[in-house]
Amino acid sequence: MEKQHVLITGASRGIGRAIAEEFAKAGFDLTITCIRSEYRLNELADNLKSQYGISCTTFTGDLSDHNNVERLFERIDGLDILINNAGISYTGLLQEMTFEDWDRVIGTNLSSAFYCTKLAIPYMLSKKSGKIINVSSVWGEHGASMEAAYSASKGGLNAFTKALARELAPSNIQVNAVACGMMDTDMNNIYNKEDIDMIIDDIPAGRMGKPAEAAHLILQLCTGNEYLTGQVITLDGGWT
Repeated sequence: MEKQHVLITGASRGIGRAIAEEFAKAGFDLTITCIRSEYRLNELADNLKSQYGISCTTFTGDLSDHNNVERLFERIDGLDILINNAGISYTGLLQEMTFEDWDRVIGTNLSSAFYCTKLAIPYMLSKKSGKIINVSSVWGEHGASMEAAYSASKGGLNAFTKALARELAPSNIQVNAVACGMMDTDMNNIYNKEDIDMIIDDIPAGRMGKPAEAAHLILQLCTGNEYLTGQVITLDGGWT
């Protein structure tokens, strides 16, 4: 049986890296991307290929630019699963945010998902099957003070997920999102230990989530139920 091919954006670290490792372990062939950490991405690809015997190609570039996304897809012959994970944060007062910062957050977190999804859909339509997973955040539903752009981008991603799921369900393509809470990744390095401890005090599970836990959930969504679609599944230890 031919291996399925998975595209994972933002895979050089954090949740994206854990997703790549989880899918490689399960025997999927991969294409993984990042915006600038080319050495780290290539090192990951080499490790996954040698450890699990899968194919893993890499692409480095800013996916908020649709020209780069088109270049990426020129290298893809077939695609079964798309995981839109690329994301950045911005913390600060909205009135102090520059227009460029806003465009960068929305472009990376939301527009890139549109660009990748638009070009992925034809592959899935040709097979009458496919999975699209958008990595979102609890702030897309609840909003976070000092993170208006990030919250807006993830809220848009949630609405995108629900609308597209309705559009693609007749073609047996499922679209879901995983809304993560406080995860133990580099993105949260903006917080000091005292801040993190205060947040953890509010999480019923008593800890941050692990990237591997998000990756395992995403693998489950991609390898089973074909009736589950249009859902934003919260992974936050009971926080929100």
